[in-house]
Amino acid sequence: MNKIMVAVLLSIVGVGHTLLFASQTSEKGGKPRDNDTFFLVHGMTGGGWDWQIVDQLLSARGAYVNRVTLTGLGERVHLANPAIGLDTHISDVENAIAFENKDNVILVGHSYGGMVISGVMDRIPEHISHAIFLDAIVPKDGTSVADLRPDLLKNRVVDGMIYPESVRSGTGRPRDVPQSLKTLTDRVSFSHPKVTNIPSTLVIFSKNRKARELRAVNDQSWHTAEARGWTIRHLQSDHNAQRSHPEALVKLLFEIVE
Repeated sequence: MNKIMVAVLLSIVGVGHTLLFASQTSEKGGKPRDNDTFFLVHGMTGGGWDWQIVDQLLSARGAYVNRVTLTGLGERVHLANPAIGLDTHISDVENAIAFENKDNVILVGHSYGGMVISGVMDRIPEHISHAIFLDAIVPKDGTSVADLRPDLLKNRVVDGMIYPESVRSGTGRPRDVPQSLKTLTDRVSFSHPKVTNIPSTLVIFSKNRKARELRAVNDQSWHTAEARGWTIRHLQSDHNAQRSHPEALVKLLFEIVE
């Protein structure tokens, strides 16, 4: 079977999957979500492609969805270079919101995306109606990924680009790609007085209750979110629920913003 035929079959399966989910939510009384505006921000080495099924499921309920791909990653990999920093990625999302002329944005960040959406909240708090951190880093003002997750710096670095284990060559596309090390060492600003007024939720992904309890004791992001009075939710999943459990994730997103 050639690659084009495989792509077509996958597309058909994806559409069918979406229509089935939309039908099921309708039968259960799921209401249209025409006023929901989601901007989805992927994690380290990922891309907007991470959210394909999530996008379909959100859109099937009438939500507006923008899957931002950060500079140098995903389909923008041709722009990759070691000079890209955290500020560039924050600007990617800020400009996406500005040029789409959106307000009351539900800002969703996964993993490293928590650093990015924190910076966006700090820059344009008046445009954000809710911030959702999906198994994400929750930084304090003036901190970096390197400060909060020094273990990530143990990954291979070549010419200013970091290669976590998820980055594998020759696995086709879409796929994870190397990311500028500078994005992990730059510090984020989270000091705007209005950021405290933004309703925010941290969703912890864990495979079982024991793992969740362990995270509650040792997870810095959990403690920061708790200290800020954020809502903390849980989803039974691996670290990439947007890939492995999209239906459950979308259900939870709608519950959070009800």
